Amino acid sequence: MKTKMYLILTIMGFILPSIFVVIESIETGNILLYTDPLATLNGMFANAISTIFSIDLLFAVLVFFIWSFNEAKKHKIKSIYFVWILTLLFGLAGGLPLFLYLREKAYHSQNEMG
Repeated sequence: MKTKMYLILTIMGFILPSIFVVIESIETGNILLYTDPLATLNGMFANAISTIFSIDLLFAVLVFFIWSFNEAKKHKIKSIYFVWILTLLFGLAGGLPLFLYLREKAYHSQNEMG
């Protein structure tokens, strides 16, 4: 049951923010927010409020990488680097539930085997 929920959250986490990324890409030509990194950084740190959210998110991503690395070793999840790449490309909203999905699957397969 948890695995299905994490999979649904993964899909939603990758799609929902991407809607706004596509809109921004069309409006500005900054495709996926990567073709003009200076504009992306300027937007992320345009004012105090956006800076607060950006720093908070960047710190959460760092903590996620450290935690997921340890959890991946513990549960023998080999695709952690793939999860990190997707997180860097598309965001934590999809990367975190994807990792939770993989961890849940690994947990169940470890319990079934032994």
